[in-house]
Amino acid sequence: MKKSKKVNLPVIGLYMTVLLFSAYIFVMFFVLGTENAPMVKGKMESENFHLPVWEAFFYPHIILGTIALAIGPFQLTKMSRKNPKLHRNLGRIYGVTIFINVLLVPYISLFSTGGRSTMIAFLILNAFWLGTTAMGVLRGFQKRIPSHKTWILRSYAITWVFVSFRIAVIPFSAFLDASISFPIAVYLSIALNLLFVEWKRKQAKKTGSGDVLNT
Repeated sequence: MKKSKKVNLPVIGLYMTVLLFSAYIFVMFFVLGTENAPMVKGKMESENFHLPVWEAFFYPHIILGTIALAIGPFQLTKMSRKNPKLHRNLGRIYGVTIFINVLLVPYISLFSTGGRSTMIAFLILNAFWLGTTAMGVLRGFQKRIPSHKTWILRSYAITWVFVSFRIAVIPFSAFLDASISFPIAVYLSIALNLLFVEWKRKQAKKTGSGDVLNT
């Protein structure tokens, strides 16, 4: 009698969240248009803000970020690693989307909601994104697979700030100014996402599965 395959709830949960987030991004910025988005209306009051130029950086940023979000869960599964060629190709796409995004963020951050404090927070986030991804790619080239896996997990934790920041900022924005609520949400998302990954890694070691997503 064949064993029934286990439903991979963590991966399904991640992809459901990515799908909902992608729908939000599509409606907010592609259907309604950036000029109608609440976060953009405030920026348009600045004489240094030029919407077409900003959009030229912002649209690739959200598209590439969404691609990285979508690739991540599958790359962390055994199914992906059983197909080395596919795993490498998707890994290259994941790395390229992030490295391009790292170049886009500095300009976008110049017009961050909340001003300089938020800009600094996003630049720190960008540094974490670059550092964790670069380490993951380097360890992959060096064939140091356990270390490669650890750093890519951390990289994806930072990529997930793309989502968690937008959730975390909601309660803080209810009673704090954007110059405080936005940076807090960024730093909190970085810390919680990385701590969650480290906790899951320890749990995986205890169970002997070695897989954070239990696949």
